[in-house]
Amino acid sequence: MGAKYFGAAVLRREDPRFLRGEGRFVDDVTLPGLLQAAFLRSPHAHARIVAIRTERAKKMPGVVAVFTHADLARWMKPLPLFGAPPPGLAAAVKFDIRQAPQYALATQRVRHVGEIVAMVVADDRGRAEDAVEAIEVQWAPLPPAVDMLTAGEAGAPLVHPDWGTNVAVGFSHAIGDAGRALAGADVVLEETFRIQRYVGMPLEGRGVVAAWDRRDGTLTTWNSTQVSHFVQQGLVTALELLPHRIRVIAPDLGGGFGTKASGYPEDALIPIAARALGRPVKWIEDRREHMMGAAHARHQTHTIRLGARRDGTIVGLADRIWLDLGAYNVWGVVLPYNTVAHLIGPYRIRDMKVDVRAVVTNKTPNAPYRGAGRPETVFAMDRAVDCLARRLGLDPADVRRKNYIRPEELPFDFGMPYRDGNPLVYDSGDFPAALESALTAAEYDRVRKEQESLRARGVWRGIGISGYVEGTAIGPFEGARVTLDAAGRVRVATGAVCSGQGHETSFAQVAADALGVPLDWVTVTGGDTAGVPFGVGTFASRSGVTAGNSIVDAARRVRAKVLAAAGALLEAAPQDLEIEDGRVFVRGAPASAVDFARVVQAALPTFARPGVVTPDFDATAYHHVPTVTFASAVHVAIVDVDRDTGAVKLVRYVVAHDCGKVINPIIVDGQVHGGVAQGVGGALFEDMAYDAEGQLLAGSLMDYAVPVASDLPAIETVHLEFPSPRNPLGMKGLGEGGAISPPAAIANAIDDALSPLAVRLTETPALPWRVRGLITAATAPAAPRTGS
Repeated sequence: MGAKYFGAAVLRREDPRFLRGEGRFVDDVTLPGLLQAAFLRSPHAHARIVAIRTERAKKMPGVVAVFTHADLARWMKPLPLFGAPPPGLAAAVKFDIRQAPQYALATQRVRHVGEIVAMVVADDRGRAEDAVEAIEVQWAPLPPAVDMLTAGEAGAPLVHPDWGTNVAVGFSHAIGDAGRALAGADVVLEETFRIQRYVGMPLEGRGVVAAWDRRDGTLTTWNSTQVSHFVQQGLVTALELLPHRIRVIAPDLGGGFGTKASGYPEDALIPIAARALGRPVKWIEDRREHMMGAAHARHQTHTIRLGARRDGTIVGLADRIWLDLGAYNVWGVVLPYNTVAHLIGPYRIRDMKVDVRAVVTNKTPNAPYRGAGRPETVFAMDRAVDCLARRLGLDPADVRRKNYIRPEELPFDFGMPYRDGNPLVYDSGDFPAALESALTAAEYDRVRKEQESLRARGVWRGIGISGYVEGTAIGPFEGARVTLDAAGRVRVATGAVCSGQGHETSFAQVAADALGVPLDWVTVTGGDTAGVPFGVGTFASRSGVTAGNSIVDAARRVRAKVLAAAGALLEAAPQDLEIEDGRVFVRGAPASAVDFARVVQAALPTFARPGVVTPDFDATAYHHVPTVTFASAVHVAIVDVDRDTGAVKLVRYVVAHDCGKVINPIIVDGQVHGGVAQGVGGALFEDMAYDAEGQLLAGSLMDYAVPVASDLPAIETVHLEFPSPRNPLGMKGLGEGGAISPPAAIANAIDDALSPLAVRLTETPALPWRVRGLITAATAPAAPRTGS
């Protein structure tokens, strides 16, 4: 494949229409006779539903229908569950797993604030919401399980009583002999680190529109989802229809970040309502619904023991990990084991033991959100490494230099499975090179030299490092279809959904090179189940690798058809032909060139001469990935801490990263910058807090802080390219990486800034009151001793 466009800094083709306000989002979908839906959601964290009375609501103006679980019992199938361990993982790790069914409308019991109990459909949203307020529910409140650690203890209120426990996933796993390694260490650091619960906050919330066609018994639904084919599969079950009778379209998405990759009650309820009423129905999520009903994320506690020699060589690691899954274990072992698989990161550690307990609580269910276990585990590990360095009196950069896996050790086999069940083997990269590149770009040595003089002037500046290695592009496959139209122009359809990643540009670059056509000849669509029959979707940093390679495969098949048809037209063997800028010619004779349009026209049955092949100029391909590729990066954060208020100002931020071969560096920069911004939110601002009764304390953006542009410095990016041998294009995933290391890098920088006070920040977010409390505790005079 030529490389005219692959690797080029092409401006994003989709941006002009977005800047002009011409994007087509789910709320832009309008249909004749469109109805609007609203939902009654539980005000209780845990309660029995004694009775529901809907008579008043049904009589209100504009109301078309009110539905409870009893009204839609036939359609109330369990929502999809994910995360069963694949065979290779199940053979290596003994999991104790519990998953309970969740229904689109709750019956008998609610398990978190925001769980849906009833649906109202009316002629406008305001009337639907008024009718929701008229529904009468008799509740019998139950004790909630709120605190993660307490929920795991015997005697705690049970979220699912038939389990007899709140532990949804439990397992232990080891490589080497961590006990012996820690026993023989010169120093063993033990510390507990806590990562708060927070949530993906896309600019556009979720939304669903559905229309039922009585004439042929087909359903079309527009859904702001990252996983159109998964939604289709769920509706096949819920509506008892065959896949070809359900079309799912993901229009333009205003962000997703994994939050829109889960299966939600509304995905089924709006189509069910449309079918039941014979009219199209729309629901658009408001921000409060998003905060109580869309998937939450993070929320882990790690108690790490890290053993080392006096020279800083790490010899062993043990970690006791707790995860809060919320009310339902939708994702099985995904989050718990993802956490474990990424704990060691770039460090050369051969002896590790983990004990993991993931519990259910009476909170909104958790799901993978940009990073999916990696930010939490990297925070715990890299904070522990910095604490170890301080204990040993060593520079944190030097401890990493000593312990990072070197490129000549790759491929590096950890002797344990990855989440996909295949061996966890780092395929490529250069972690020390990323470290040195980041330190150089951040002027690490200069910052170190200036710290004392800055403190003398009242500026408490710190610098922090964090590195990760991320399994990306998880399988099993992605599909793509490439077609030429009568004008010789190229249409690409893929199961991957774009939610801001620039697929219309980067996938067009890949297809244009594979076919040999101008970039502006290529049109890319994604997330429409009518475009490609099988697909997986966009999540887990997978689309570039899976969809990109499937597009190349399909495009090459179409190219072969073009050459065959052109060969008949030019009376030359296909192997003697070349393609350039959409024109086919005999090698060495460019004057013989014919363009794609002529080739297509000449091959059509109407015009074809005897002996001329009549291909369809259409190919569909599915790229299967045998296992993940491993991307990596090192982040360096520089902060100033105000000793009086505890406020943290981010001064500089540097990322040196490897995502394999880069299709478009502009898009790569955007992905890194966006991920870092979300990581900064987790480090410094965002906290989805609950009170002791399971009531959500952050129900709007007045109570839940997210970073804005003024909170971020210019993010400096260093691109390193170490191609993966695991796919033809040599690519690795990128989308999640920027969000992984900011909490650890920023916390390490805060600790470094306050190192004269021996402050140790062990939890996020680093809100001013929390940092100020650490400073106050470190500077308070010791209490006088009493007694003898």
